[in-house]
Amino acid sequence: MRGKSILLIICGGIAAYKSLDLVRRLAERGIKTRAILTKAGAEFVTPLSLSALTGEKISSDLFSLTDEAEMGHIQLSRSADLVVVAPATADLMAKMANGLANDLASTTLLATDKPVLMAPAMNVRMWESASVRRNRAILEKDGVLFVGPNDGEMACGEFGPGRMAEPLEIVAAIEQALAVTGPLAGIKALVTAGPTREPVDPVRFLANHSSGKQGYAIAAALARAGAQTTLISGPVALVPPDGVKLQRVTTAREMLAACQAALPADVLVMAAAVADWRPDIAANSKIKKSTDRVVPLIKLVENPDILATIAQSAQRPRLVIGFAAETDDVVANAVAKRGRKGADWIIANDVSANEIGESVMGGDRNRIHLISETGTENWPDMTKTEVGAQLAARIAEKLKGAA
Repeated sequence: MRGKSILLIICGGIAAYKSLDLVRRLAERGIKTRAILTKAGAEFVTPLSLSALTGEKISSDLFSLTDEAEMGHIQLSRSADLVVVAPATADLMAKMANGLANDLASTTLLATDKPVLMAPAMNVRMWESASVRRNRAILEKDGVLFVGPNDGEMACGEFGPGRMAEPLEIVAAIEQALAVTGPLAGIKALVTAGPTREPVDPVRFLANHSSGKQGYAIAAALARAGAQTTLISGPVALVPPDGVKLQRVTTAREMLAACQAALPADVLVMAAAVADWRPDIAANSKIKKSTDRVVPLIKLVENPDILATIAQSAQRPRLVIGFAAETDDVVANAVAKRGRKGADWIIANDVSANEIGESVMGGDRNRIHLISETGTENWPDMTKTEVGAQLAARIAEKLKGAA
């Protein structure tokens, strides 16, 4: 990381004191820091302290006669490899989400052409408010990275999410954001994972046994290989992979909408086990058991075909990869699915019960077959993490050959 530089924007909040330690930790790793200190931020840390640690002049004033005569906000916004906002307040998040620029910090963010990483810090009620959630969603869609906030006790005495991430956590996120190297650097990848749930009534749904482990492992491997990776996940109990932009959905229709919103992409990996069918009408209240034991009739309708929809769309990624979880005639069914869906590759795996009658879905290992235009590759039994790494390598090989 030596030779890299960041622009650190420090906003007003008690967590601003952590920014001093953050600068010191970055210096230990050879990462140079320049800083913008907002007027509110200067209520918590001083320009002198920051200047002593960074070894640089601290910028604060949009209307500086010396700095702005040289278009200082433009120079600041583009001279660093990464812009970091720590702490990021609700006010600055709102300004950036809505394109407002009325001070040096917000003007610099609007003018930057570099990646932005935000470390939010605010009261738990503010963090959970509808407007802050909406602004974060807008910023994430625009490509802004986030680290934290963490759960903990606030300066105001309340407890919950809102504490700024610790300096070493922010350093790790900075190192990851700066490490845009690897065989898939510059590639945008979109991965789906997990099941979808289709509501029957407020307490029941149709779903499957997918754990999401394979999709999460693929997303993690793509990110490690340098790809800018978005993961659209159905309901699972997994920790999001580092360096991956995660969006959670529940139904197949929500997953399709999220995928379409995330386009364009260079690679699509549809590892999710999407429900083929959904109830025509989801009841607004719990369906009760009748006294005469008559089973209620639930009419099912077909869900949208996400893989085929994207594979045959105007925004089709360069490489479209689908999954086929099969219980019989695994390879033959996957070959037919590849042609039917318009995918480049299909990853087939046998999810029938093992020798003792247990379903293999949800396990930690996989044995897959990669079906492409050139034939079928039979991969040995391996962990899902190993499958993800090998698939990422094959994707890099394919895209490099097509470049």
